[in-house]
Amino acid sequence: MNLRRTRTGRTPATSTTGPRPGAVLAALAAAQFTVMLATSIVNVALPQIRAGVGLSDGGTTWVVNAYGLAFGALLPAGGRAADLLGRRRVLIVGLALFAVSSLVAGVAGSSGVLIAARAVQGLGAAATAPAALALTMDLFPPGPGRGRALGVWGAVSGAGGAGGVLLGGVLTQAWGWPWIFHVVALGSALVLVAVASLVPRTADWTAGRDAGAAGLDADWTAGRDAGAAGLDAAGAAGRRAAGRTGGNGGRFDLPGTATVTLALTCLVWGLTTARGAGWTDPRVLGSLLCAAALLAAFAVIELRRPNALIPPRLFTTGRVAAGNLLMALLGSVWIALFFFLPLYQQQVLGSSPLATGAGQLPLAAANMFGAALAPRISRRLGGTATVTAALLTEAVGLLWLSRISADGSYLADLLGPSILIGLGLSIAFVQLTAFAVDGVPQQDAGLAGGLVNTTRQVGGAIGLAALATLAGSVTAHAATHQSRLEALTAGYRAVFTVAAAVLAATALLALLLTRRASPRAAPAPGAETPDPQPARVLRTRHRTVRRPTTGA
Repeated sequence: MNLRRTRTGRTPATSTTGPRPGAVLAALAAAQFTVMLATSIVNVALPQIRAGVGLSDGGTTWVVNAYGLAFGALLPAGGRAADLLGRRRVLIVGLALFAVSSLVAGVAGSSGVLIAARAVQGLGAAATAPAALALTMDLFPPGPGRGRALGVWGAVSGAGGAGGVLLGGVLTQAWGWPWIFHVVALGSALVLVAVASLVPRTADWTAGRDAGAAGLDADWTAGRDAGAAGLDAAGAAGRRAAGRTGGNGGRFDLPGTATVTLALTCLVWGLTTARGAGWTDPRVLGSLLCAAALLAAFAVIELRRPNALIPPRLFTTGRVAAGNLLMALLGSVWIALFFFLPLYQQQVLGSSPLATGAGQLPLAAANMFGAALAPRISRRLGGTATVTAALLTEAVGLLWLSRISADGSYLADLLGPSILIGLGLSIAFVQLTAFAVDGVPQQDAGLAGGLVNTTRQVGGAIGLAALATLAGSVTAHAATHQSRLEALTAGYRAVFTVAAAVLAATALLALLLTRRASPRAAPAPGAETPDPQPARVLRTRHRTVRRPTTGA
């Protein structure tokens, strides 16, 4: 593979003879779209799924919860596995698990098989999402190319959530609920083929080379030369050798992984159970206390281990800490929005599954448009101003949505707010993702991708549990003196009002935290950045690469 230097001295991440960057990005973005699609595609079909496999009320919620629990709890482990084992390899395994489990869910004849298949889907998603994001960061270094890549990432993420509602409604009404899983299985298989064909094996070599740059000269050279030969296994060996000598440690943090996975499992389980059992239920309280104790133990473990799953240094890099905190708050509203909005359409407005899904199209279109504009806006206004304005735009849309009525209509009550929400959500997501990977070393890119997905999922679980409890309480109180539809509407109005307040507070935090998180301001997603340190150019028979100087 021939690599050449750019005018700024960087080595392009793509080959002049390999797949075009746009095709590689399309394959990686399709993987992210599939993961987001599976999060929301079942929402519209839940009544039909319940009747089809004989689920109880509690069992019906676990069709959604099993996926979210496994996904959220295993994301850090998935991101670290991508860093240590090879991002392309982990992505392919994750997509294969995702496709097989989706097929099993579609043919499930019992509730137990269906819920187990959804949990395995979450496991596949936990491997797929961070590996795909890390590969995108590998292939598009800081600059306009990365800005455009993050714009695409934001577009497909938002479109996946809205598209899941639309596709779920179409498939359920046309052919029945099993087809929502059959289509996801087919789509996952196609994405798997695209990734295997288009994403170069040298993506794993790149991780090995950059990890080696922090280690001994001999090990760095071994990882580099193995990658140059195109030998994936040898490149991985070079990467592991580099890790042992000062890269990412080269070993998997089993105690930390087990502790944080159990902690997140207890946390997500407790929050999702609280939606039905209430916050004072002994199971809920016990689960949340267990999660708190395990998270405290995890913090102690990570401070003492040289090969920590989530190294403390990660939170001192750029605006990573601020990006993850703000993404958790955005997620608390994001996931709840796609849960409650279809319920209002079906339960109050009386929309069919197909009409409910079609109602998400304006939101999805606004989302894709906003994601395409996000890099340009960020270059013009800066990251802090961009994310603050985007969060306030979404907050205004939700406040507008809080004016819904029991005798309303889609055009009068939902269309305008949906467009504002889609624009704000997509731009905020793109910029917060840029913050969450700002300045992260190459060997930690998979972990950073897993972490930002984890904070969004856990934030979503917390937000959905809290807002569902609020909606239930307001609805029950209103039902004593109002009709059923009016009581339901009162609950949804309360949810959207609180969600708007959360986003307004998040915008204020963004204004403060993203300016103070680091003395070095993080670049906008599409901005050029100078090399952080001088570099020496190493020329070999096949290519020119740049090696950071180590001060020796």
